[in-house]
Amino acid sequence: MRIIEVIADTGHLDTLLGIAEQHEVADVWFNTPGEGERSVLRMLVNDATRQAVIDALQNVLGASEDARIIIQPVEAVLPRREEKSENGKPGADSVSQTREELYNRIQRDTCLDSTFLLLVCLSTVVACIGLIEDNVAVIVGAMVIAPLLGPNIALAFATSLGDSQLMWQALKTNLAGLGLTLIMSIITGFVWQSNLHSSEIMVRTDVGLAGVVLALASGAAAVLSMITGLSSALVGVMVAVALLPPAATLGMMLGSGELAAAFGASLLLAVNVVCINLSAKLMFLFKGVRPRTWLEKSRARQSVTIYTTFWILSLLILIAAIILRHGFYA
Repeated sequence: MRIIEVIADTGHLDTLLGIAEQHEVADVWFNTPGEGERSVLRMLVNDATRQAVIDALQNVLGASEDARIIIQPVEAVLPRREEKSENGKPGADSVSQTREELYNRIQRDTCLDSTFLLLVCLSTVVACIGLIEDNVAVIVGAMVIAPLLGPNIALAFATSLGDSQLMWQALKTNLAGLGLTLIMSIITGFVWQSNLHSSEIMVRTDVGLAGVVLALASGAAAVLSMITGLSSALVGVMVAVALLPPAATLGMMLGSGELAAAFGASLLLAVNVVCINLSAKLMFLFKGVRPRTWLEKSRARQSVTIYTTFWILSLLILIAAIILRHGFYA
């Protein structure tokens, strides 16, 4: 559940109360404003109807510059209320994060600032040391930092909504992070060539069809954990389909001049990136994360068609490359 607080002109009060009654919110209360003051109305809304309530509020208050819609978390409600979906069945599946809550959370992962770049630098250092020293625990530490996962999820989210501004910001952040990782790891591979054949490095210079399935499942799990609010599940996703260790392996292999191994690492990195974006996009669509207005929906349909086709074709090309590579070395 969430508390939706609406601050608006008093003239909207009856309309807002009508929205609360129409969507059968769990509870509603409001103040009685003085002359010239804005009214404050609060609704206790369950997960199943929260998106519909927020959409209705935006339709009414969208043209009002001084209106505010604030979504507040709720730790517990007593006496306990049984959650129901829109069809009235208790316990039915519902999206616990609205489009607006997801946008606010995902947008933070696209910020190309000093903090993001520092996280990329630190995780690259950790990953390179772990790979060279053949230390699984250190590599897992680099996986958990996972600065590159957020921009890829944001890219899938932006194309699902047809939000070109968020899409380009996510793409720019993603390319900057990958570029910085490659530059640092290339320098590491050039300077430190004595132990670049550890088992942890070698395992990331090859990818099979099982790796494709793993990346697809992990990308879908990442989005599902965000939508349902189970952020703890993201840690498992970070480890299952890490982007930074194969990127670091690619850079070190390029730096040491081992092009065959570098090609294998590039395939693994490309498979992870493509599969995360494809499965994340499909999961957003499956869970009904779509724009609000008709114009935005029309723009999003075009975006979804173009980018889904692009990722599917990219995946097919990568699968063909994997099969041909394994056949060549067989």
